[in-house]
Amino acid sequence: MHLNPPRNVSFRSSPWTALWLAAALVGCGTPPVDEAPEVTAQSSEALVSANGLSTNGLSTNGLSTNGLSTNGLSTNGLSTNGLSTNGFKTWFHQDPESADMVMRYVVQCSLAAGMTLAYQSPTTGKSYTWKGSLGLAPGWAGGQPATVAEQQVVSACLAAHANKYGVHVNISVLGRDALGGAMPYSTDELNTYNEKEACFFGNLFTGEGTFAANDGAYLDYDESTVRTCGLSSWSETTACTPMKHVGACRYYCTLDATRTYYTRCTYNGVNYRPITTRMLPQDIYRCGDGVCQLTEKCGGSNTPDSCAADCGACP
Repeated sequence: MHLNPPRNVSFRSSPWTALWLAAALVGCGTPPVDEAPEVTAQSSEALVSANGLSTNGLSTNGLSTNGLSTNGLSTNGLSTNGLSTNGFKTWFHQDPESADMVMRYVVQCSLAAGMTLAYQSPTTGKSYTWKGSLGLAPGWAGGQPATVAEQQVVSACLAAHANKYGVHVNISVLGRDALGGAMPYSTDELNTYNEKEACFFGNLFTGEGTFAANDGAYLDYDESTVRTCGLSSWSETTACTPMKHVGACRYYCTLDATRTYYTRCTYNGVNYRPITTRMLPQDIYRCGDGVCQLTEKCGGSNTPDSCAADCGACP
């Protein structure tokens, strides 16, 4: 029963969800966008992705609908025009540091490798450049309004990259882009990132929320991981609010023909395009391994919340 990180994000279902994705991705500001290569139907190579998006940070750092206009909640393309509305500027400048982090992952998920999106603050003059990687939303990346498929797969990718502790961990991200193209992967990747972690799905653009489920065994009573948003124990299902953990992938999702990743997840009667993640075995920690991990606490037992062997007795 384990869990860890492949490359992906997590978010809440209504306010910050529609807000940050809507606001950030929605359009605003007068930003320069680099000329990028044409986006194709298949996602670009992405064997490893570092996840460090903290759900706590996103839910508490002003990522709400406050100050956002209708334009700020649109799904305009990720282009100069798409980042030229007051909604984006208002949202971005409420908390530039957090907004920069969100946009870094939004662009990483949406644009293909070799593509960049640039924005210059009309208030401070500071320039930001975000690099593409996975290429999951080619139409949106090209300046078109996001389709439902693009909204779903980008939302799933963001959720997959979210991390309760805000710690950067390498993960393997698998799935299909908005046009149905499979994300490339190798046997070496699957063998290295051989711990099945989770599936992520939902839609942040519409306020439907984002959901995570275990892909494989749950964590044992003495195990923990910073990737607990996706891979959890039986008793821990609400650790990553606003993302909702809904149990096991097998109850909601359909595997591809090779049984490597999920192609569709159905929840509350809605079909979603998911992202599947895998992690490194060493990113699952066990109380008693001699190291007091970030996920463990002092105490007098052998569970992560009370790990005497690794963290000692509490003073």
